[in-house]
Amino acid sequence: MSEAAMPVPAAFTTFIAFDFGMKRTGVAVGNRLMRSATPQGSIHAEGNARFDGVAAKLKEWQPDAIVIGVPYHPDGAPHENTARAKKFGRQLQGRFGLQVFEVDERYSTTEAIASGAKDADAASACIILEQFLRNLP
Repeated sequence: MSEAAMPVPAAFTTFIAFDFGMKRTGVAVGNRLMRSATPQGSIHAEGNARFDGVAAKLKEWQPDAIVIGVPYHPDGAPHENTARAKKFGRQLQGRFGLQVFEVDERYSTTEAIASGAKDADAASACIILEQFLRNLP
């Protein structure tokens, strides 16, 4: 499920990204051709309730695959939210049958806030997705 472990099929052109949070999950969409992403707001829900919002976004955008941000400590060590984000990715893959790619999202929220984003979670999802798209062949 990680970015390095799975090659991204060339046929995959449209992606949706999620910046997982316990209370809010940021959303962004983007495509391979433009290598850019657009924030799509945040899902304000906890637990399994967030999957209703995820399902609505997937139906609206019909992406080829999902990208999730996985947080780590500055030194690269995992922490409690690392495991939560990875679990969220596994749940997405299981529920929706789409391939999930992980991106190291260290500092994405800090960068979103520093840029003056009104919705830091959606802006963070956008940063995560653009990082992923830039690394595609």
